Amino acid sequence: MWVKSYNKVYQDIKKEDIWRLWVDVNNWPRWDKELEYCKMEEAFLEGSHFILKPKGALKVKITLSEVVINKKFTDYCNFFGATMHDAHELEETSNGLRITNTITVTGLLGFLWVKLVAKNVANAVPQQMDALVNLAKNSHV
Repeated sequence: MWVKSYNKVYQDIKKEDIWRLWVDVNNWPRWDKELEYCKMEEAFLEGSHFILKPKGALKVKITLSEVVINKKFTDYCNFFGATMHDAHELEETSNGLRITNTITVTGLLGFLWVKLVAKNVANAVPQQMDALVNLAKNSHV
């Protein structure tokens, strides 16, 4: 199993503002510049699916495996011989809002998918998180 986690505390932002942007899956490319498009036609609920198309890569079917409103959600995608989970969490602290992103890859061929996909996804998280917060601060979604 491979795990990579990143978190940062932001001031002057509400968890509800981040949550509104997270559940607006079709507009994720506004803050995640690694994406060509996302398409979700279902409600943002456990068991729902969406299509995510990274720039320069094949589209992927993503499934929401856990959704706790204004707190966290986890999604996953299946690759041949591996599964990648991506957990997103919001925690109010005395210093501000802590946003945490944890990527986990499991399965017999996990080592291959870490090299091909997961490391790149994990390396982009800090910039995506900052862009997400900046969009939330500068717009009323």
